[in-house]
Amino acid sequence: MLAAERGAAANTLAAYRRDLEAAQVVLGDLASADGSALSRLGEAWRGLAASSLARKCSALRQFYGFLVDEGVREDDPSGSLPRPRTRRPLPRVLGRGDVERFLARAEEDACSDRPDSVRLLALLELLYGSGLRATELVSLPVAAVPRDAPFLHVTGKGGQQRMVPISGRARMALSRWLAVRQGNSKFLFPSGGASGHLTRVRLFQLLRELAARAGLDPSRVSPHVLRHAFATHLLEGGADLRVLQMLLGHADIATTQIYTHVDSARLVALVNARHPLAENLPGVPEL
Repeated sequence: MLAAERGAAANTLAAYRRDLEAAQVVLGDLASADGSALSRLGEAWRGLAASSLARKCSALRQFYGFLVDEGVREDDPSGSLPRPRTRRPLPRVLGRGDVERFLARAEEDACSDRPDSVRLLALLELLYGSGLRATELVSLPVAAVPRDAPFLHVTGKGGQQRMVPISGRARMALSRWLAVRQGNSKFLFPSGGASGHLTRVRLFQLLRELAARAGLDPSRVSPHVLRHAFATHLLEGGADLRVLQMLLGHADIATTQIYTHVDSARLVALVNARHPLAENLPGVPEL
């Protein structure tokens, strides 16, 4: 159902499978479990972080909702599952200075014209310049890169397609990569592995190795951190939240709104500068 009706991504399907299999280890047959059994499951998972527990319980709620919809059982026992309160953590973000050092080192390495260095520069420019998810980036087909229009055709979560603009820098990096790229793979960043393209794990490793060479703390760097930097720096520059939602491929704008918390200092400055009563209000701090 998740694959056929909701178009869930392979990573999402794998995560649901793991959560349901973990519950089955504790309960046995999930389809026949009752409310008291699910209460015991909550006890067994007591030591988990609130976010992990919430995810596992969400998988089970959707599983039992599916069973009810399909007529497999008449009652839904998932009300007995715990409902942990979770607070979404603020994303880690690299400052502009750190990103500049990161890009400068990648450009320096690419001056050698070694294919792996040119490829890494193209990967980095697309991560920071277009805000792609790691999976979206490594699985890009060559056909996603247009010859003339400054856009990428990206297939995101749930098979949803969107057009993402690419900067002039990223287009130049891509041109350099296409000039040294070998083989006739359909993927933009091919690999000899089973998937046929560079893996997310390898991308993660390459970025951390580059961070170390650039004098940055590798633990602060990941593909998702660069995606967060793309979003935060766009918002700092005055980008509209709806536009940012479209660029990031978020189904719900509530997901995009987390960046308003990251950029709270700019929002305070905006109120101070633009609110018609700001100059006449006592005690309003200026930034």
